[in-house]
Amino acid sequence: MAQENDIIGDRYRIITQIGLGGMSTVYLALDKTLNKQWAIKEIKNIDDPRKREVIVRSLVEEANLIKDFDHPAIPRIVDLIDDQNKLYVVMDYIEGETLTNRFRRQGPCSQKDVVDWGIQLCSVLDYLHRRNPPIVFADMKPSNVMVKPDGTVMLIDFGIAHRMGEDLGHLSYGTHGVFNLGTPGYGAPE
Repeated sequence: MAQENDIIGDRYRIITQIGLGGMSTVYLALDKTLNKQWAIKEIKNIDDPRKREVIVRSLVEEANLIKDFDHPAIPRIVDLIDDQNKLYVVMDYIEGETLTNRFRRQGPCSQKDVVDWGIQLCSVLDYLHRRNPPIVFADMKPSNVMVKPDGTVMLIDFGIAHRMGEDLGHLSYGTHGVFNLGTPGYGAPE
């Protein structure tokens, strides 16, 4: 794991850890060249070369998928770094908290806030669905929605998003040969 003041890719100085997930740790970092803050996702070290190749390919595909997006609710990926057998994804830093953390911190939210967030999420999903070909986000859940201090939302983690009709061979199979897309309990039953 990266530590405070570590330099990633000869450019990004780690400031602090801001998130932790099953496959990654996310840090706030300062770009020494641009004097700008970014979020850096460190992918957990994968010793198995085949698994590592799948993860690298998935990260590159995610970056290629969203590189042409131009929507205020979609953060940009600006760099991919393979440094000393560790993988890092450099992306826009979003000040705020996930809906999951917001719910844990304050409990139920006001109807006004929930309706506003829903309208904003519909806007970004409409944008994705109007792409040619349409983009399927595939992992809509509270932990993938960031709420900024001004109340605007950002949709994060496009790791399993894909173009409609795309070959999903790069994603891992679950039980019975069925793709595991999304988080149980949040995906459409079909």
